Amino acid sequence: MVKVEFLGPIGIGEMEFEAVTLSELGAKLQKIEELKPWLANSAIAVNDTLTSDKNMPLKDGDKISILPPVCGG
Repeated sequence: MVKVEFLGPIGIGEMEFEAVTLSELGAKLQKIEELKPWLANSAIAVNDTLTSDKNMPLKDGDKISILPPVCGG
């Protein structure tokens, strides 16, 4: 089981999923309608390390963070 946190303005609480790769997790997240607009433009971190490797293996206890783009000033 991996934990997924949604940061910033996404507005969804932490969730847990069974997934063996980041790609498999992404497919599960795409099924959540309110997430779809965020996923294409968000960065992904696994255990606090940014990654773009969709084939990255996941293990029980990993923490995945979905980081949407933000504006600041």
